[in-house]
Amino acid sequence: MTVHFIGAGPGAPDLITVRGRDLLARCPVCLYAGSLVPEALLAYCPPGARIVNTAPLDLAAIVAECRIATDQRRDVARLHSGDLSVWSAMGEQLRALDALTIPYTVTPGVPAFAAAAAALKRELTLPEVAQSLVLTRTSGRASAMPPGESLANFAKTGATLALHLSIHVLDQVVAELTPFYGPACPIALVFRASWPDERILRGTLATILAEMAVSPMERTALILIGPALAAEDFRPSALYDAEYQRRFRPERGA
Repeated sequence: MTVHFIGAGPGAPDLITVRGRDLLARCPVCLYAGSLVPEALLAYCPPGARIVNTAPLDLAAIVAECRIATDQRRDVARLHSGDLSVWSAMGEQLRALDALTIPYTVTPGVPAFAAAAAALKRELTLPEVAQSLVLTRTSGRASAMPPGESLANFAKTGATLALHLSIHVLDQVVAELTPFYGPACPIALVFRASWPDERILRGTLATILAEMAVSPMERTALILIGPALAAEDFRPSALYDAEYQRRFRPERGA
């Protein structure tokens, strides 16, 4: 029997992948991160499924649930928010399952930054404005940042930044980034992208703290920073230029 790690997506129940939905629908046990995964997704579970909210559980208890279920020859859907490749705490669970020789699969999900960009209706990489996206965070109680992964080091590149788990230190973020991006650099705060209570605050590094004071956000708000968030006068991509020759667009007259 197998533990299926599934990225649930950013929140909206219909943003789970088809593969994730189908796995959820056939697993008789579902362990879900209740603090971040909406209960609406549990409607995809089969009737009579054992459903466990893992928010109050520690690692040992979660692994024990997986072991008991697989010993009983029942597949497990392990449902995490967003995508499993970043800040999911999946790594230590996989390590524990490896030690117990319990098989598992991993199904990706729509990440929070993608849902936030969709809510803003913005492309985060624009020609000659920004061609890189940095997913990062600030140090927290659960995990400190490695020494080289500072906001200043990332800001030196001028890339679009997507800061997770950092809304509680927005003043620190603004102070550290303003010398690199300038006070007029656009910034957006997206709270619970794709959820029914989604909220967006737009501003600049100079104005966002005042905006936040009027309309506070906490916990799951994502911070996006960079010129691409507001750029309008950018060069179109060569990809769709009529004169750009590529494999799927043969030279005119050929």
